[in-house]
Amino acid sequence: MSYTVGEPIRDRKAPEGPIEERWSKRRFSAKLVNPANKRKLHVIVVGTGLAGGSAAATLGELGYNVTSFCYQDSPRRAHSIAAQGGINAAKNYRGDGDSVYRLFYDTVKGGDFRARESNVYRLAEVSVNIIDQAVAQGVPFAREYGGLLDTRSFGGAQVSRTFYARGQTGQQLLLGAYQALERQIAAGTVKMNTRHEMLDLVISDGRARGVIVRDLVTGEIETHVADAVVLATGGYGNVFFLSTNAKGCNTTAIWRAHQRGAYFGNPCYTQIHPTCIPVSGEYQSKLTLMSESLRNDGRVWVPVEGGDTRAPGDIPEDERDYYLERIYPAFGNLVPRDIASRAAKNVCDEGRGVGPGGLGVYLDFADAIRRLGRDAVEQKYGNLFEMYERITGEDPYTQPMRIYPAVHYTMGGLWVDYDLQSTIPGLFVVGEANFSDHGANRLGASALMQGLADGYFVLPTTLGDYLAEGPYGEVDEMDVAEAETSVRSRIHRLLSVNGTRTADSYHRELGKIMWDYCGMERTEESLRKALERIPELREEFWRNVKVSGQAEELNQALERAGRVADFFDLAELMCIDALHRTESCGGHFRAESQDADGEALRDDEDFAYVAAWEHRPDGGPVLHREDLRYEYVKMSQRSYK
Repeated sequence: MSYTVGEPIRDRKAPEGPIEERWSKRRFSAKLVNPANKRKLHVIVVGTGLAGGSAAATLGELGYNVTSFCYQDSPRRAHSIAAQGGINAAKNYRGDGDSVYRLFYDTVKGGDFRARESNVYRLAEVSVNIIDQAVAQGVPFAREYGGLLDTRSFGGAQVSRTFYARGQTGQQLLLGAYQALERQIAAGTVKMNTRHEMLDLVISDGRARGVIVRDLVTGEIETHVADAVVLATGGYGNVFFLSTNAKGCNTTAIWRAHQRGAYFGNPCYTQIHPTCIPVSGEYQSKLTLMSESLRNDGRVWVPVEGGDTRAPGDIPEDERDYYLERIYPAFGNLVPRDIASRAAKNVCDEGRGVGPGGLGVYLDFADAIRRLGRDAVEQKYGNLFEMYERITGEDPYTQPMRIYPAVHYTMGGLWVDYDLQSTIPGLFVVGEANFSDHGANRLGASALMQGLADGYFVLPTTLGDYLAEGPYGEVDEMDVAEAETSVRSRIHRLLSVNGTRTADSYHRELGKIMWDYCGMERTEESLRKALERIPELREEFWRNVKVSGQAEELNQALERAGRVADFFDLAELMCIDALHRTESCGGHFRAESQDADGEALRDDEDFAYVAAWEHRPDGGPVLHREDLRYEYVKMSQRSYK
């Protein structure tokens, strides 16, 4: 599919002036809604992870009427619960040189200079408040002997700024947001709708005014209207089929919004996490993440010689290649995820990988256990070690873990301005569902930071500014009817095919195409192959997919088919975006664009922009460029050596 180039796009909400004053300036300039009027305003929030849960709770606390939706059976089942290692914040408890500015700089550099300065500085600035908020909610962060909150290091930083709760940080933070949300549900300011999936966006008079949802238990199609809509539906890594995401994670909410006019920013930016349990067979439907925090004390290595099948304990030190420490001595095992992932792929491609198929490297804790003692290691990582042993049957206290990169996070998402508002007025997008803060690569422990920053601190201010401009009048019934008809028509089409292949089988094949041709490494040739194969497979899907059951009942086959259909369309746009960006940056690695050392080679003259894609139903996508300007950080070739 070809694309056309449209007019440039610009973030018109970002303030000018000194970067450390911009968020304060925006908060002061934002219009306010008085408490009595807030009770008359209705906001829909889709998604109950860290971003959506914290947003709904805070908006309810402020006095708005909030309707919240999630497809899980409880808000606390959102995928944020799976985050393990920690959350970044620039509180500098260690006194090791950290600061808001250093977190800002590390994040811009980690994103390979493809993120907005204003957004990233605000994220770093707000990070210090997130920890205080979570502690006040009772989140049980790890503490040092003296009682201060403990921190550890994560990739892409030389300071210790990651706050954690063993390997359960996401779970504990989500429970904090969940209890705040439940408090507002009990108070009547938030109405919770579980087991409901958003299938379309209602646009009336050019504004987002509601959603069409399906009750996953009864199959009933419902319409809900409001004064504004907030999407907090997470990322789209499951387009690859095998990923670290929960199986239910999908792109449907943001993709349907994209089809209604919301631009999609940088869809090709995909994060490959370096520490995942390797694939063990064709039967697998997802992969398991091993927290990046393990790279604090675990050392990554492979045998020096290829084809070495000895047990790891039988390989002497001088026959081991601690390749991250060798190649990147300044950061060692704490290089960013994109660099660690590509390095693992390279040594495996050289024939030095370990385990079945040679697709693995060792993550070894022997030195840490000798230095700290087993009890100390168990206290920090015990639940992660237990999870690894249960899955693999191997004891990581006595032999190294085997790890290999896997799809984890997506930096792309719906385009939003500084206020987190999409190109559709009244549609706000928070957390991983938007593209805004991570550039081309997310530093570990920054996803939780962004989700809670957006939900607790940014959206309540910027959404209020939008609502203060209202009221926006009644919702046109014809617009509601059109959206509902579109949903019913799509469901009818899926059920009417009555073919011979399941949606899951198509999803698996699509995922293999994406991993092989648009995965850890992309080339012009591979991307063109993907753009030939994806439309062919999509056409076969719509001709031969088998969706059993009926629409008006619990029907998981129907749920999966709808999501896979959206993944086909998204996959095509991802490949178009990756093909047009003939540079390497962060998680987007074009093999044709690398330096003599095999590192990503950016093209700042031609590609220092956000790619914001507009959907055109009657033709190919339209590319709108948002130029990135750097006033406080000098763009340079990343080096972690």
